[in-house]
Amino acid sequence: MKKRLGIITLLVVMMLFLCPVFAWAVEEGIDTGDTAWVIISTALVFLMIPGISLFYGGMVRQKNVLNTLMMSFICLGVVTILWLIYGYSLAFGTDIGKFTGDLSYLGLKGVGLEPIGTIPHRLFVVFQMMFAILTPALITGAIVERMRFPAFVLFLMLWTTLVYDPICHWVWGGGWLMQLGALDFAGGTVVHISSGVSALVAALVLGRRKGYGTEPMVPHNIPCVVLGAALLWFGWFGFNSGSALAANGLAVSVFLNTQVATGAALMSWVLVEWLRHGKPTMLGAASGAIAGLVAITPACAFVNPMGSLAIGLVSGALCYFTVSYVKVRMGYDDSLDVFGIHGAGGIWGALATGLFSVAEGAEGLFYGNVAQFAIQAFSVVTTVVFASVMTFLILMAVGTVTRLRVDDEAEATGLDVNEHSERAYTFN
Repeated sequence: MKKRLGIITLLVVMMLFLCPVFAWAVEEGIDTGDTAWVIISTALVFLMIPGISLFYGGMVRQKNVLNTLMMSFICLGVVTILWLIYGYSLAFGTDIGKFTGDLSYLGLKGVGLEPIGTIPHRLFVVFQMMFAILTPALITGAIVERMRFPAFVLFLMLWTTLVYDPICHWVWGGGWLMQLGALDFAGGTVVHISSGVSALVAALVLGRRKGYGTEPMVPHNIPCVVLGAALLWFGWFGFNSGSALAANGLAVSVFLNTQVATGAALMSWVLVEWLRHGKPTMLGAASGAIAGLVAITPACAFVNPMGSLAIGLVSGALCYFTVSYVKVRMGYDDSLDVFGIHGAGGIWGALATGLFSVAEGAEGLFYGNVAQFAIQAFSVVTTVVFASVMTFLILMAVGTVTRLRVDDEAEATGLDVNEHSERAYTFN
């Protein structure tokens, strides 16, 4: 018995000495703590896709719930494949004319476990993949209840390739906005402005839903909306803090700034709504929280907590104004207020970065650096113009191949049955 225990003890001691040697040989340059954090962050960002599905799904009418969920969920399949084949290469491949990447990473050729910073290259690929999946899913909120599903899938493929991938390269892949010094830590321009503006264009091209403005089109399930908002808020910590690509002090600061701005925007939206209507609403609280998350995304690594507070307070009131006044005055049917929250919130967040940034060498206007604010404003304008024009052209091209909109009968019956032969709820 003693001999057996001695042998086991010797083996354990040998493993303790040998395992670090083997680990170092295999993963030299890789930090296990940073890798673990980015893996978790990637999973958190993934959770935002079902989060946006539930958030949007609860806001539509009962007859269109499954179609709304499907529009977001299908992005997980389509964009994953495109990102693997060529999307990552276009976004992060060797720069071509400061506009796009080359095809050096076609099919992830040459992408292994070598370090990008302190994490494996393949982990960086899948982390960025989640951003590419989420962004077009955001657009769906403007076109639900009336766009044909086959047309959306074709639009999704073209938009991801021709809009998201180039803008991603401009800002994060070594393109011209990055070289110009534009600040966008986690996706103000890349994700929210591009999707918000594209959503508005898509809503205008498709036209209003039948009965818009004359029939009630209220959310059918507010608890579903709140659950979706909660999942988005939870996942957003990976979205923002994970973009530090390390478990370090920067990730902690980003985490705090994200929470502060979101809480402030929630309160700002609710208070404005309360003053106007005499009662606060749960839908308003959820919408305000998303507005704050959107606005802090580009600035979260560059501002202090008080700057985050200011960004959040403004974003809640601004997005409420866009949804309640601008949308009504202009008369467009952005079904679930994608432009009002992601477009307006993203624009404010990008500009606010140029106001409140305390980053060394890239201080904002309030710290004496007019140039940084000008760069931020220029990046906003170029993103808005590019996304708008390209989205319009893509929709026109898709429309020549297949009808964009369901017919009147299908719209009246609901897209769940007509597009998917399913019903979200059955009552016996």
